[in-house]
Amino acid sequence: MNRKLLVLLTTLALTLTACKDKHAGHDHGKSGGGKKDSAHKHEHTPPHGGAPVVLGEEEYHLEFVRDAAAGKLQLYVLDGHLDKFIRIAAPAIEVTTTIAGAPQALSFKPVPNTATGEKVGDTSLYEAQADWIKTATNFDAVVKLVDVKGKTFKDVKFNFPKGNED
Repeated sequence: MNRKLLVLLTTLALTLTACKDKHAGHDHGKSGGGKKDSAHKHEHTPPHGGAPVVLGEEEYHLEFVRDAAAGKLQLYVLDGHLDKFIRIAAPAIEVTTTIAGAPQALSFKPVPNTATGEKVGDTSLYEAQADWIKTATNFDAVVKLVDVKGKTFKDVKFNFPKGNED
């Protein structure tokens, strides 16, 4: 075989191997019984540096981002790999937090974005505001109910800023 052809084929093979899906071979913690496999931990990085919250068996994620100065929490709805925004129609997302042993209700409202074409009823971003958010850096919370693409998730527990991925 011609040496140039051999180099070309080797380069092509290496390039194709490097371009495979970055998650190929990963089971996202699922074993045959649907339970988490502690021998393989698959992590995702939230795009805004917030707290990642898994919905279901990593079908979707929520990312909670704190803006202390404004006393706001933002909630982004994302895909299972935390890299694509998922628009939903929810008029609000209710979350109960526990601050110093006392429950605090937050109602996340949809945020329109003219730059992306997102609007109320078709957005991936929700916000809630409360004075205690300015000072609370660590708290437990429960997402009461969220529907993403026809799939309903109830009573999803997490910690801020850790999230709920172990």
